[in-house]
Amino acid sequence: MKSSVYYKVKGVSINLLINLFLISVAITCIYPLLWMVSASFKTQETIFTDFSLIPRHFHFGNYARAWMEGGFGRNFLNSIFYTTSVVVGIIIISSMAAYGFSRLRFPGRNILFFIFMAAMMIPIPGSFVALYVLLNKLHLRNTPVGYILCMINVGLSTSIFLLKTFFDKMPKELEDAARIDGCSKLGIWWHVALPLAKPVLAVVIVFNALNVWNEYILALIIFDSRQYMPLQVALQTFQGEFVTNYPLLMAGLTITALPIIIVYLLMQKYIVKGVTAGALVG
Repeated sequence: MKSSVYYKVKGVSINLLINLFLISVAITCIYPLLWMVSASFKTQETIFTDFSLIPRHFHFGNYARAWMEGGFGRNFLNSIFYTTSVVVGIIIISSMAAYGFSRLRFPGRNILFFIFMAAMMIPIPGSFVALYVLLNKLHLRNTPVGYILCMINVGLSTSIFLLKTFFDKMPKELEDAARIDGCSKLGIWWHVALPLAKPVLAVVIVFNALNVWNEYILALIIFDSRQYMPLQVALQTFQGEFVTNYPLLMAGLTITALPIIIVYLLMQKYIVKGVTAGALVG
């Protein structure tokens, strides 16, 4: 009796320590975001003197100024267009490729798959020179199409790996039943594989949307014209050579962070399911 009580108390204490550790990690991650939002309501003078998370005086005009002075309107629409196009392209291409690698038998299948996986080992800046030369030869540099194709290429390897792992565990009986009903391989991919892969697709969407939305360096290399630049480049407006307007910069960062936070909140339940996708399918 005493030993069972001891183990219960010990289990509670261990769980308490784990929870305290996780709470401290969560606070560490959330605090910079809270400070960013708080600083966006301060002035250039008070941001270095008022260190509280709740400002004494709220300056809501910082957001209007950041939007107007940063020229966020055009760049905001550009980022939405790039993110949507890239995510849709990655979902279509990676899901078809992953389903093909998982279910179809063709010569060189394993070699092609290993090539895709090897691309994950190459850091993105390592391919900038090759992409620049290729886009120049194809006359796609300084065009939205060239940028979108590059970003689709960046996200394919990881997305194919995640989806293939899921499709490998998908019961073949479902495909046999669909085949009896007259579905082709493309029909099985569309009507059976994709609906079952919703949790993994949510992970792919959030991962790639975050990657495209926050992309900065490749856009500077590909684009010459300001009208094609994504939202992240517009933040340079508030960073001068000697002075940085921190309240407007924090307001701009808050504006850029909101859309991706909304996407994450909408996909949250699917992301949790995606973590246990193998158990759900197997």
